[in-house]
Amino acid sequence: MAIDLLKQFEDVPAAYPDPPAGLSADAAALDTDLIWGRIEAYCAHRWTPREVVWTILGDVGDQWHPPLTPVVSREAHFWGDQWEGLTLLDGPLGICLPFDGTYKITAQVGGGDVPAPVLGAFTRLAEYSADTEERAGATDYSVNLGGAIQENFSRYPSWLARAMQYSGAADLLRPYRRA
Repeated sequence: MAIDLLKQFEDVPAAYPDPPAGLSADAAALDTDLIWGRIEAYCAHRWTPREVVWTILGDVGDQWHPPLTPVVSREAHFWGDQWEGLTLLDGPLGICLPFDGTYKITAQVGGGDVPAPVLGAFTRLAEYSADTEERAGATDYSVNLGGAIQENFSRYPSWLARAMQYSGAADLLRPYRRA
């Protein structure tokens, strides 16, 4: 009794939440939609409404739990010879499937206030990403004050790709990883 998620299509929201106050000038100049997109790609929670369409394959009696939250509303269709609308009931572990087969669930997902830890993760990720000329992601650092002042640092080539982890944003987002 396993449900297969065949497809998931998620619309881009009309607008993302406002960025938190207090960002440095460099971090505030970044594309905030890009930062929110990275956060949402890492999380199962959505804070702005958008449509999501899931196509799943399951058996009668299976219960399916949507991988994104909060689900505000939903409608469902079952594939016979064509898509036919039906009402799916909620069970203790998710949405109950009344037949063996393929289902399409169209939902409105997202909403609510952005929690403080998520705003903190935004700040960490933005500030880290804006630090392109300093020491963000530095792996080696040295200073030589003998005679002439000298400063050297090196960082992994993947420092920006791993920004979610290196900035500490991932730690703050851990409670929001699963629906």
